[in-house]
Amino acid sequence: MTGIDGVVIVGAGPVGLFLAAELRLADVDVTVLERRTERPPITKGVAMHARTLELLAMRGLAGIFLHSGVRLPGWHFGFLERRVDFTGLDSPYPFVLSFPQDRTEAILEDRALALGARIVRGVQAVGLEQTDDDSVRVITPDADFGAAWVVGADGAASTVRRLAGIDFPGTEATFYSYLGDVVADAPPPPGFNVVNDRGAMMVAPMPGGLHRIAGYDPERQQAGRGALTMDELRETAARISGADFGLRDPKWMTQFDSATRVAATYRSGRVLLAGDAAHMHFPAGGVGLNLGLQDAMNLGWKLAAVSQGRAAESLLDTYEAERRPWAEDVARHTMAQTALITATTAEGLALRKLLSDLMGTLPEMNRTLARRLSAIDVAYPPPNAGTGAHPLTGTRVPAADMPDGRPTTAEPTPGTTAIVRPDGYVWWATDDPSPDLNAARAALGVAF
Repeated sequence: MTGIDGVVIVGAGPVGLFLAAELRLADVDVTVLERRTERPPITKGVAMHARTLELLAMRGLAGIFLHSGVRLPGWHFGFLERRVDFTGLDSPYPFVLSFPQDRTEAILEDRALALGARIVRGVQAVGLEQTDDDSVRVITPDADFGAAWVVGADGAASTVRRLAGIDFPGTEATFYSYLGDVVADAPPPPGFNVVNDRGAMMVAPMPGGLHRIAGYDPERQQAGRGALTMDELRETAARISGADFGLRDPKWMTQFDSATRVAATYRSGRVLLAGDAAHMHFPAGGVGLNLGLQDAMNLGWKLAAVSQGRAAESLLDTYEAERRPWAEDVARHTMAQTALITATTAEGLALRKLLSDLMGTLPEMNRTLARRLSAIDVAYPPPNAGTGAHPLTGTRVPAADMPDGRPTTAEPTPGTTAIVRPDGYVWWATDDPSPDLNAARAALGVAF
């Protein structure tokens, strides 16, 4: 196995495909293994937040999403009556974009293939062997795939995580939620959601004339009961909201629970985790897909540099150090939202009204939630921030043109020159009017 190079990614969902494309920008050999023979025609994630759109724009990809997505100026937090307002975000994309995940996967698969990634479908990983210091082998029933690195992007039930012996601590499910992507002949106004003593429901428009109906029904909390039938969804909608909205022709219906977990580590030897393989949570706020794509953007350039010998392996340690705290933050936020969504008692409804009113009377509270949900406030301050690093180091750059994934220079504020990392964060900055950029690049520890 000595001398094997390249990366094997297990999982051809959005995270695995985006990571494959990022690695191919640096000409890293990439093979993506996927147990499904075809892309599933379902739409798990529909919300694309501002920071994700900024990252896609850096690679010249945002336009295809913006062209046919539905722009929503507000989004719910725990189904509160007062919406989180995104229109004031300091971003070129001050909204939530509703865009179906199956189309996201198609776009990212086309990109990965165009850049030269190899995608092998109908292949199930059953074993994982790290036999020496510079290679790892993914074992399948019909063939083995050797590489210098393996990334598990194979979802919350990740086989790679289990085979690598990485713990997945967290909380067990406390309730079950329903979801249906359906046609609604008489839909409510945009932004509709309701929580009362009969349950909780939200209705969100989707491209293609569908609506997503989701929420909490205290009368249907049996574990393992499966998705609601169409008749059950209409009955649930009528009981909770007072109308069945003319629901019909479901494209996808499912049940999901509130289990919340974050991997104990994002790396074990030459195996790394990304996306839902590294974290799972209730889909409140529509942040899951975004969290995973941001993992891929953070890991891609680092793994490329290490696999090509342009950086020491210690660079990979920064992937977990930077991304895991934000996964834990999302876990806390989504758990808080589940408490609000299921607050159907008189006391719970009183708490909901108090918080909703505060969001209206305290603009800063609303802005804080908008920045958190959109990931605009994500930053990666260096560990030595107090020992001379420029204050801008690790902060987000809203717009940077990096279609080939190479670092670039920018002026985030007047009088400041910065080198921007391939994932759109300030890597190095100075207020020196005549900086020595070559010396700065050399000091970063990654060969350009």
